[in-house]
Amino acid sequence: MLVRIVALIWLIGATSSALAQEAFSDGLPQKESGAIAQSTAGNAWIDLRQHPSANSRPQSAPSWVEAVNMTSATGADGTPKSVFRIRVGRPAGDYQVIFFRLFFDDNANARPELVAWDESGTQVLRSGELGSGVGLPSSDSVMIPMSGISTLDIEVPGDGKTIRGAYLDWMTSSEVVHPLNAEHRDIIPEPFSSLPPLHSPEQDRENFGTVTATLATETIPVGSDPQQGAVFQFGIESQPLLALLTFEVASPRIDSPPEIYVNGEDVGPATLTLPELADPGYRGKMESLLKEMRFQYTGWLRAQKLIPVSNLKVGNNDVIILSGSATSTSAIRGTQVQLKYLWEKSDYLLQADH
Repeated sequence: MLVRIVALIWLIGATSSALAQEAFSDGLPQKESGAIAQSTAGNAWIDLRQHPSANSRPQSAPSWVEAVNMTSATGADGTPKSVFRIRVGRPAGDYQVIFFRLFFDDNANARPELVAWDESGTQVLRSGELGSGVGLPSSDSVMIPMSGISTLDIEVPGDGKTIRGAYLDWMTSSEVVHPLNAEHRDIIPEPFSSLPPLHSPEQDRENFGTVTATLATETIPVGSDPQQGAVFQFGIESQPLLALLTFEVASPRIDSPPEIYVNGEDVGPATLTLPELADPGYRGKMESLLKEMRFQYTGWLRAQKLIPVSNLKVGNNDVIILSGSATSTSAIRGTQVQLKYLWEKSDYLLQADH
């Protein structure tokens, strides 16, 4: 999952547009009370699905989430939009930045934006469109500097039914060190996940006998049918000792990882790196005649596959990536391959026959 750090765009004099009728309630029951509420900066999960009132369940939130409501509005182009408004207070402690992860259906014509306002109704910053329009259930994250900010809006074209929920947590800072001579990576610790975003080099890179080559950086839709696969080709001058295919996959069913074909042969499924099961990105589904709930991860996951070197050949090699058989539609991005060769300082053992 990609984390965006929102640059402050100060818009002096820009005020909020008029909002229409409220669609659901302001208040949220508080998780804490009294002195505990004043001292905690606990995280918040806010369900923004539009349940029928008869089936709605009360939800709670930390005391720093003061109110949540939904309204209808009109965009600058005259089209209808929905606005989910979250009023945020400041918990006790020196917290300056909030982590905001939004869960939504990533439709190209209904990509949401986050907008932050101060007490005077002045717009302080805007995130730009979240997601990438892949047409799948997904999530995206923003870190927002909260100096002077009291209200966070989620603006989305249409009736707002593509918005599912929001996870908020306050961030603390610490000193971070990184290797001087290694590739610099943006490592932003996220709740429930330890992997940084996958970066693909623009040019082929060699390090300690290992060549890393980008096959594609863009987002590519994939399906489970061979006609819907993502096809790549790369050339090699000599047979490697190891070959590793790495990419990110959107909204897979976690028990149905992508399938990999190399030079026309099925070499098996990729391995998904899963975040903690507490992550709200997991979405369960019950199907008829099945006793167990199946889970989809509504976001991006790291996928890797060791390619058997016997399937590679000197010259051009073809790789096809399909979604898993139980994942009807998905998408991949940041696809790259690493080839490991014998290096002058390679660590290996020669074992004699007995």
